[in-house]
Amino acid sequence: MASTRAASIQPKTAAFSPNGKAFSSPKRKDLLTVEHLPLETVLHLLDRSDHYVKFLEAPGPFQKLKILEGRTIANLFFEASTRTRTSFELAERRLGADVISLTPAVSSLAKGESILDTIRVLEAMKIDAFVIRHNVSGVPGFLASRLPHNLHVVNAGDGVHEHPTQALLDAAEMRAALGSLSGKHVAIVGDILHSRVARSNAWLLAKLGAKVTFVGPDTLMPRNVAAVFGVDTTNNLDSILDTADAVMMLRIQMERQARGFFPSIEEYREEYGMTPERMSRSTALILHPGPINHGVEIETEAAYGERSLVLRQVRRGVAVRMAVMEWLFSNEV
Repeated sequence: MASTRAASIQPKTAAFSPNGKAFSSPKRKDLLTVEHLPLETVLHLLDRSDHYVKFLEAPGPFQKLKILEGRTIANLFFEASTRTRTSFELAERRLGADVISLTPAVSSLAKGESILDTIRVLEAMKIDAFVIRHNVSGVPGFLASRLPHNLHVVNAGDGVHEHPTQALLDAAEMRAALGSLSGKHVAIVGDILHSRVARSNAWLLAKLGAKVTFVGPDTLMPRNVAAVFGVDTTNNLDSILDTADAVMMLRIQMERQARGFFPSIEEYREEYGMTPERMSRSTALILHPGPINHGVEIETEAAYGERSLVLRQVRRGVAVRMAVMEWLFSNEV
C-alpha cells in the first residue's frame, strides 16, 4: 500500500531526473505573500493539497517520497510555534528532504550575529530553501531580496503582515467542505488589527470569489480596512451569523496588545465569542488557526463540535506545506 501511495502522488507535470529528484525550476520561486500570488498558482496548490490529504490518510506506514531527495531545507522560527513549525518539518521530511530547524536562543543569533549573516552562513552549507517566521513584518521578503537566485524563501508568518500557508490551508479546507468558495460568505472575527492570518485570508478568499466580512471592535480593526482589504466590516457578530457559510475565530494576541485596544475578557466573550448559544443559531462552519484561548474567542464545545474544521485545519497544514515545498522546486507556475 505504501509504495502504491508513493507512486501515485508524484506530480504529473514536473520534470524529474533519473533518480526521481525534481529538477530545479529555471526561475526562482518564493512564497512571501498571497496578495500577489496568481490565481493559477493558488488553484494548483489547493489541488495538490487535496492529493496530499489522500496520501496522508491512506492506510499503512508512510514511505518517504523522493520529490525533494537531495534537497536541504532550513526552518528558522524566531517566534514560538507548534502547528506551523511541526507541519513544515513533517511536510519536508515526507517529501524526502533533509531538514534542519534552528532556534535563535541556541544559535549564534544569541551571540549577536545578524539574521542576514546567519542566512549567509547556512547558504554556504548548501541549503536549498529557507522557511522563516519572524515577529517583524517584512523580514522574509528582506532576506529573499538578498539571496542568490537558486535559493527559495517561504514566509511562515511575519509580524502582522502575512501568513500565506495558513490562508492556503484554510481555503483548501473550506473548499473541501463547501464544494466551492465562489459566492460563499466567510466571516473573520476578532483581533483583525494584529492578525496576519486575517490579512492573508482576506486577499486569498477574494481571489477565489468569496465575500469576506471582518468582525470585531473598532479598536482591533486596521485603519481604512474596507479600502485596503476590500472587505465588509461590522462590530456585530450576531448580525452576520445567518448569512455566513464559515466563521473563522481569531486568537486574541495578548502579546501584541497595546493599552486600551482590548476590552475586558468578559466583555469580549459576550460580544464576539463563539458560544454554544451562537452555534445553535448558525449553520456556519467554524475555523480557528490556533492556538485557542478557550472561553475567550471560542468555547471548547464549539471548537471541537460537529461543524468545526479546527482539527482538519491541522491535518491540512501538512498537506498544504507539502504542496508548497513541491511547487518551489518544480516547473509549475
